[in-house]
Amino acid sequence: MKKQGFTLIELMVVIVIMGILAAVAVPKLFGMIAKSKASEVGPAAGEYVKLQQAYISEAVAVGNWQIIGYKGPGDNTNGTTAGGSKSSTTNFSYADAGSYTNNTAALNTTKVVGFAAANKAQLNDCAAKTGDASSSNFNWKVEVESAGNAASGGDSKFTSTTNCAELTPSFATIGK
Repeated sequence: MKKQGFTLIELMVVIVIMGILAAVAVPKLFGMIAKSKASEVGPAAGEYVKLQQAYISEAVAVGNWQIIGYKGPGDNTNGTTAGGSKSSTTNFSYADAGSYTNNTAALNTTKVVGFAAANKAQLNDCAAKTGDASSSNFNWKVEVESAGNAASGGDSKFTSTTNCAELTPSFATIGK
């Protein structure tokens, strides 16, 4: 009589191997999910920087979202001539966090936070932020300041909070 099937030892070996693979794959999967969610910040900031650089070259001033023609991702809320435009997606809140007079701010060595993004839920070690009016409530910011004399144009500085930089490693080089 011939017996068919697997022995108990063979089945236990397969279960152990599957457990080891799951222990390695699951943390990596969560890291990939967080990076994929954070990937929307880079293109949004890149579009802002290109529009802002074009406006600076023409007006020698920093413009708010409305004057440069920028619409953030998702649902938009228009600001006033003093700034305050906002947009929101499932994962992020975006804001024009600068302070403007008649749609513009002077291009000098004082930094203007023209683009800011906050994740609504924690992404790995990157804490969720509220994304309200204070620029400290954002995880990613684009600050614009003069690159020397105002006629030479603006220089964009990209900052992200400590535990969020690893989710968007190319954020600091956008527009360069």
